[in-house]
Amino acid sequence: MKMKTLRRAFLASVPVMAGYIVLGTAYGILLADKGYSLAWGLAQSLLVFAGSMQFVGINLLAGGASLVSAAVMTLLVNARHLFYGFTMLEKYKNAGKMKPYLIFGLTDETFALVVNDAPAGVDRNLYFFLVTLFDQCWWVTGTLIGCLAGSAMTFNTEGIDFAMTALFVVIFTEQLLQADDYVPAITGVAASLLSLLLFGPDRFLIPAMLAITAVLSAYSLKSTKKGGAA
Repeated sequence: MKMKTLRRAFLASVPVMAGYIVLGTAYGILLADKGYSLAWGLAQSLLVFAGSMQFVGINLLAGGASLVSAAVMTLLVNARHLFYGFTMLEKYKNAGKMKPYLIFGLTDETFALVVNDAPAGVDRNLYFFLVTLFDQCWWVTGTLIGCLAGSAMTFNTEGIDFAMTALFVVIFTEQLLQADDYVPAITGVAASLLSLLLFGPDRFLIPAMLAITAVLSAYSLKSTKKGGAA
């Protein structure tokens, strides 16, 4: 069963591999362009592993942002993970010693893979663990390639950071096509556009994330109460 679980988890992670190696490489190149060494890149990808926040973190590091500013920005950018966590409470309930790593490694792409149940005939908890581990391995591999390439060659890095935005658009579109409930998607788009109009492109992110978090928290609570009443 363990070999079957390993094989199925690896195959499930292959689509993420295609994206993560490219995105990790872009991250490594941008980090090297700011003068940070391979050690910085590997440390962040191993210990932080936050995808989009790692891209944001490059500018925070380079700009000398305070710990408080970095913490607030991290909380807001990753606020969506609160809802990922609610969704996975039942699935990860009996994960035992694997649970801390499953929580740590729950990125957008990993969530898209594990939100559905594990394939039949595999060790469920081990499958979730291995999918998460493989996904992080692909990201670390990309970071390694990018840091080495960025240190060895000179790149024009303009536009490279858009790679993460492009991936989010793809994930959003795929999830939207499969969704039964469009309220989260409509909330995210509406809050972002409204904040962009009100606060401008340099200041819209924090208000948008606050609005999305507030609306979806209220919506989630209302749905839970309805379900309990039923």
